[in-house]
Amino acid sequence: MSDLAHYLRISNLLAGNLDIHSALSSVKTEIEKIIEFDHLDVCLIDTDKSWATAYEVGVETAWSKMRSHVRKAPIRDILLGKTDHLLTGNALEDPRFLFPGAVSAPIIDHELRSRVSVGMKVLGEVVGSLNCSSKKEDFYDESHLEQMRILADMLAPYFYALRANEKANKEAIIRAEILAREEGLRLGALSLTDALEAERQRIGMDLHDQTLADLTRIARDLRPGLSEAQYLRLQQQVQNMIQGLRDIIDTSIPSILDLFGFHHAVQTHLERAVSYDSAMRFKVDDQTDGAIDLLPETTRIAVFRICQEAINNAVLHSNASLVSVLITKSPDDCLTIRVSDNGKFQPHSRKPSSGLEHMKTRARLIGAKYDLSTSDGTQITIQLHQATRQEGETINENIAG
Repeated sequence: MSDLAHYLRISNLLAGNLDIHSALSSVKTEIEKIIEFDHLDVCLIDTDKSWATAYEVGVETAWSKMRSHVRKAPIRDILLGKTDHLLTGNALEDPRFLFPGAVSAPIIDHELRSRVSVGMKVLGEVVGSLNCSSKKEDFYDESHLEQMRILADMLAPYFYALRANEKANKEAIIRAEILAREEGLRLGALSLTDALEAERQRIGMDLHDQTLADLTRIARDLRPGLSEAQYLRLQQQVQNMIQGLRDIIDTSIPSILDLFGFHHAVQTHLERAVSYDSAMRFKVDDQTDGAIDLLPETTRIAVFRICQEAINNAVLHSNASLVSVLITKSPDDCLTIRVSDNGKFQPHSRKPSSGLEHMKTRARLIGAKYDLSTSDGTQITIQLHQATRQEGETINENIAG
């Protein structure tokens, strides 16, 4: 079969491929019949003109696993428009390919000695390079260069169009993700607003039912000529009211969290939550050496609130004998906070608008992953990756503002 027939087959094979790698793979066999190679790649300049991306067949190298800076690419002279081709019999000794800072490791690692590269142009503008390599020395000559020029002229417009389509698809996906995230944040903010309003109402009822009632009783009992026993009883009532106010304040503003840190704050909340059930055991295990206390304040408070809600649910609804909080950090710096109990999950007691939804909303607003498992007791898990922590802080600042 003549080269012309192979060129025609290449044109036919390209049709129907919607991504660059598939297109290159589909024509690999036909190109090999025109010019032999151990490694073939198409290197396309990115939109910003400073970086290039490689798509390869044959020997798999590091070039296709990363973007390369145009000025560090072994084919930089082609990409920068200084020449329209590069031909060498031994790239392992050619300074055009092995210059300081060059991304030439694949040439050395795979001993790609003979190389022939030609520029790929669309409307006269260089958009990339078509590159052939062989492990044999002095394998390519001028005749191969002409064959590569024909192939490059055929492939350039098609691959350029695929690259534009790929970029458009990525932008569409990014736009969709942004819109979905904005909608999620909007719904999350509304849900959190409802939760805050419910919190205000709870505080108001606590003050009305507890503190105001205590003050009314004390005012009624205050009168001249109190006996010592009456005075001591009133003093005890005042002390009880002060402690009640402290409990309300601690629930509303996690001052213990600021003063003593996350571990102590969770430990204290657990002690209070289980104080009415002497049979219930609890433990807090922080294996991160206080990593949560290094988080931005808004994120740290949100994590604490989630733990508070999860602990309250476990104590009030699960009939558990053990409640535990475990904080761990993975090698890739992902923080995991898990609140577990060995009781029974009771979904009917936890309405959709209750604490479970509030926990999920708080997690979403700080960029954390939320998970509920009820296979063995109940486990509430949130995960904070390094990349989402600052993002979560920014989101909360924007909502607060």
